[in-house]
Amino acid sequence: MSTGIIIGEDSLARPSWAATDPMMRTYYDTEWGMPVRDEHGVFERLSLEAFQAGLSWATILRKRENFREAFAGFDPEVIEGFGDAKVEELLGNAGIIRNRAKILATIKNAKATIALREDGGLADFIWSFQPDSTPAPNALEDIPTTSPESVAMSKALKKRGFAFVGPTTMFALMEALGIVDTHLLGSHRRGTSGIWTA
Repeated sequence: MSTGIIIGEDSLARPSWAATDPMMRTYYDTEWGMPVRDEHGVFERLSLEAFQAGLSWATILRKRENFREAFAGFDPEVIEGFGDAKVEELLGNAGIIRNRAKILATIKNAKATIALREDGGLADFIWSFQPDSTPAPNALEDIPTTSPESVAMSKALKKRGFAFVGPTTMFALMEALGIVDTHLLGSHRRGTSGIWTA
């Protein structure tokens, strides 16, 4: 059985999805799974995970700078003021994913993020769902796509007015933020977040 681990020309072990495309490899090596604990960083990743729903992460990553430009650097205070004209402008922006529901969700989530400041803020809220243990996958097929914590986080965020925050999307967010470590046991990145041991 294949584990999905590929040894690169630099002798480092990575999962197949991060082994060939230089952009994905850099993201995997330097960013994915490293702790993000500030509101801006968490909000940006929450927004991008929502846009990624049903698409590949590589598609989103290639457009990330366009997203940052279109969404005011993912500043919730600016985005909450986006009106109908701005939505139409975004729907005409070929540099991003032109999906009305996801654009409207980003605006809704900006408002919900600001409201959450009265109760500790988005970052602390998201991190409060960190589990007691993390998966220890040997192969790609061992990596879960949801968890009891991602289900609970999804429900809690929806109660707070967030949209496009389903359990699978929230588990992907937890992986990206370092809340869980789903690096394969053979990967050079396993246990490098400082949150979980190898």
